Amino acid sequence: MNAINLSVMAGAKALHKPKSVNPVGGGPAQIGAGLSELVCVERWNETIDVVSFRFQAGEPMKFDYKPGQFMTFVLDINGEQVCRSYTLSSSPSRPYSLMVTIKRVAGGLVSNYLIDHLQPGQRVRVLQPTGQFNLVDIPAAKYLFLSAGCGITPMYSMSRYLTDTQIDADIAFVHSARSDADIIFKSSLETMANRFNAFKLSYALESATESLLFSPKISFDIGRLTAQMLQTLVPDVTERTVYLCGPEPYMQAVKALLAELNFDMSRLHHESFATAEKAARNQLMQAKSSETDENPQAEAFTLPTFNLAIGDRSTRLTQGQSLLEGIESEGLPIIAACRSGVCGACKCQVLEGETVSTSVMMLSAAEIDAGFVLACSTTLTSDVTLKL
Repeated sequence: MNAINLSVMAGAKALHKPKSVNPVGGGPAQIGAGLSELVCVERWNETIDVVSFRFQAGEPMKFDYKPGQFMTFVLDINGEQVCRSYTLSSSPSRPYSLMVTIKRVAGGLVSNYLIDHLQPGQRVRVLQPTGQFNLVDIPAAKYLFLSAGCGITPMYSMSRYLTDTQIDADIAFVHSARSDADIIFKSSLETMANRFNAFKLSYALESATESLLFSPKISFDIGRLTAQMLQTLVPDVTERTVYLCGPEPYMQAVKALLAELNFDMSRLHHESFATAEKAARNQLMQAKSSETDENPQAEAFTLPTFNLAIGDRSTRLTQGQSLLEGIESEGLPIIAACRSGVCGACKCQVLEGETVSTSVMMLSAAEIDAGFVLACSTTLTSDVTLKL
């Protein structure tokens, strides 16, 4: 069967129960050029506060994406359109359904909304899977997956893909969690560790329950991940390519401990949610633009713009565009090595105005207090005056 991609379902309710829903009959619902929706066919708890959702098209079809990519949901919540990206925890080696795994968080508008409301039989609008953090675009001979919390989702997708498609793929997987009760995909990962000799699974647990019990093939240590712990769990860490995903403080800590081990940072790759959100906005704007082109009477789609002033130069940036885009559009000198908030080369100082940053790696607390940001990972929420 031909592979299909997903695209935004514009102009319909984001999450509803249709009068007639047949999860196994008919293809993806189509409204206009390139518009689709998916049906939720299953949901289950991974832990007490983490839920997985499985989606299918209306009839058996293969989904086309790369292991590690994310998918963006386009929802209407309280009368407002909201977009949120989630890494696919499913693997394209099992292509007839898509899965996302979502954690309930305090104040999490979209995550909590989906957990509270989305049930099997209901439909959701999504943008097609995308993202540069994936195994196809970042190949390796020896893999080291480092994750914490829900950052485990791309690593699970990648692990499932590698164990499905390769013989003896050399994988070291170290996941950090509060306790063994908070390990997402615990049973499935244990099965992988027991079945595949080259899949080395380890856990760094802040605490453990009295009934802690792992397979003999699974290593674990108590405490937050340190350089010494990582080297003990993965003795050949410096020979591997690292894939990293988790909360920002965790990723900063991992980068520091890798530096302590003299790891070659050119082989460190991490999920950039700044890139994810930017790509999602671009996809949504393109879909809206296409809809308007085909229907001139459709409402024009515009985003707020803000002024970026740098010395005697100024430019307008659309909401969602990064400071780096504005700086480069003016031809001003700036080093942007990683373009994903890791290397710290694009550090600059906000003198006036409000911004939002998705990464502060390589910035000290004093620099953050003084207004320094990473241009590649920072967007404007007001007019801004910047110093390079």
